[in-house]
Amino acid sequence: MRRPVIAGNWKMYKKIGEAVEFIAALRPKVAEASHCEVVVAPPFTALQAVAKAAAGSNIQVAAQDVAWEKEGAFTGDVSAPMLCEAGCTHVIIGHSERRQIHGETDERVNRKLKAALEAGLTPIVCVGETLAEREANRTHEILERQFSGGFAALTASDFSRIIIAYEPVWAIGTGRTATPEIAAQSHRYLRSLIAEKIGKSVAEQIRILYGGSVKPDNIQGLMAQEEIDGALVGGASLKRDSFSAIVNYP
Repeated sequence: MRRPVIAGNWKMYKKIGEAVEFIAALRPKVAEASHCEVVVAPPFTALQAVAKAAAGSNIQVAAQDVAWEKEGAFTGDVSAPMLCEAGCTHVIIGHSERRQIHGETDERVNRKLKAALEAGLTPIVCVGETLAEREANRTHEILERQFSGGFAALTASDFSRIIIAYEPVWAIGTGRTATPEIAAQSHRYLRSLIAEKIGKSVAEQIRILYGGSVKPDNIQGLMAQEEIDGALVGGASLKRDSFSAIVNYP
């Protein structure tokens, strides 16, 4: 049985003091959440402080990006070993904002994914289509392209350590949430791709999260879908009460 994951992506919000205060307030609110894994993704500057604040709790820490090299002349980049040293267990790779704003390609996603796996991090790899692509009925085409490029040359063993996040770009921060049925259709298609290219048993075990304007008032409908294994939460993860309500959805 796939254990759900509720992950909060803080994006470029919360300085170190704010982040530590948030974790201190969140810990008791999610302490009994044994039904799912809880992950928060602070900015790079707050990673180590958040990891220390979360120590001994059920809250795990993710970075929002990673470099594909271990070290070198890469100004502004942070490597996977550095993330591990800061206390991270997970890392988000290929988020739509990285793809759209920073020109992240499927090939770069693939390199970062391999670097994360080599370092022992759990990658949360994002895929999803834009509004124009959905309206042109290209959702499956885009997902297959992202899958083929982003997950190239990975083994079944690699896939056992990966989490996928389906994030329809048209539903991120817009208030336009994909219906649970629409989300489940894309999750089902992604699972079929994995079954076809990697194997049925891997497809049955991999966790696929939904990301796109997830809030306390829609999490139950999303989680009622058999194909949805959790959520990658954006804006609602910045407030203690809304994020804890999403974590405690059952």
